[in-house]
Amino acid sequence: MVAGKGRLRVAALHAASVAALTFLVVAAPTLAALGTTLAVTAVHIAIDRIKQAVGDTLGPFLADQAAHLATLGAAALVVPTLWADSVWAALLPEGTAPALAYLAFGLIAVRAGRFAVGKTLATIGTDAEIEGIAEGSLKDAGARIGELERLLTYALVVTGNTTGVAFLVAAKSILRFDATRDDRASAEYIIVGTLASIAWALGAAFLAILLIGDTP
Repeated sequence: MVAGKGRLRVAALHAASVAALTFLVVAAPTLAALGTTLAVTAVHIAIDRIKQAVGDTLGPFLADQAAHLATLGAAALVVPTLWADSVWAALLPEGTAPALAYLAFGLIAVRAGRFAVGKTLATIGTDAEIEGIAEGSLKDAGARIGELERLLTYALVVTGNTTGVAFLVAAKSILRFDATRDDRASAEYIIVGTLASIAWALGAAFLAILLIGDTP
């Protein structure tokens, strides 16, 4: 019973945080904004419950992220005046909305990408094997490197410098060569992680360009 109450409390706090953040983003004193906030929150919680029931592996994670993104897209289509009615539209300079949208996709590329890459790597080895490969590295160095490479990849693509991604991959390969040339498992681990990381950032960048249009 205590555990059940604990889970209920966590779920309630999560729902409240989603509702608060959604309304903060919408920030419009209209019934449409309130309805959108409640609808997005309800769908968000439902999606999370489904993912918990299915499992927290790579497939359900990708489906979960796609569902959340589709929910936000549907809200924007159903209530297209959300931004125009918001307080932010009155306070911020014209053209801010696309910039904020690109920033949001940047967070998806960098932050959500960490979980996607981690779940991808979990499919090729056990926790013990992965910990063995990472042994001797600085604490969280791999995670920080991955975040930086996704940030650079995303920034290069959305600013029209796609060829720079190739130089980024080449530079990382050269820097990692000495550390992995005698260790096949480490080399494969780094290759899979790098490709997954770059692919996620590329996907986020191209999706942002497709949906938003105007590059920053």
